[in-house]
Amino acid sequence: MSGAQVMQGLHLTADLQGCPGSHPWMCDIGSLREACTAWVAHVGLNPVGECFHAFAPAGPGQQGGVTGMVLLAESHLAVHTWPESGLVTLDVFVCNVGVDNSDRAHALMDALIRGFEPASVHRQAVRRGTALAAST
Repeated sequence: MSGAQVMQGLHLTADLQGCPGSHPWMCDIGSLREACTAWVAHVGLNPVGECFHAFAPAGPGQQGGVTGMVLLAESHLAVHTWPESGLVTLDVFVCNVGVDNSDRAHALMDALIRGFEPASVHRQAVRRGTALAAST
C-alpha cells in the first residue's frame, strides 16, 4: 500500500466492583464530569466534546447512576456507574497516529480506577490498528 499510513490504537477497558455507592463520582454528575475532564487534561489528552447523563434511582432510597463520555481528539473516554451495586465500567481508547498516546491512556485509566476505590478490578487492553489510505 504505497502512501498508506498505519493507525495504531490502544483500547483499555476496566470493570470495577465493590466501589462505594456513596462515592460522589458514582451518582453526582458534576463530580464525575469534573474528575473526568480534570484527569483528561492532567494526562495531556485533548477534549473536543463531552456528554454526561444522570439516571433516576433504581429504587426507593437508592442513588441513580451516571454515564459520561469525553470525546477526545485522540478518541474517547466513557464511564458508566451503578451505585446501587457498586459497579463501574471504564473505557479509554486512543489513536496513535503521529504520536503514541498509550502512556496517557494508561495514566488516565489508572487515575480513574484509583479514584473510584474499587474492591476488585478486571482490566483488558486491546491493540488496534489498520492501514489508512493516504489522502491525495
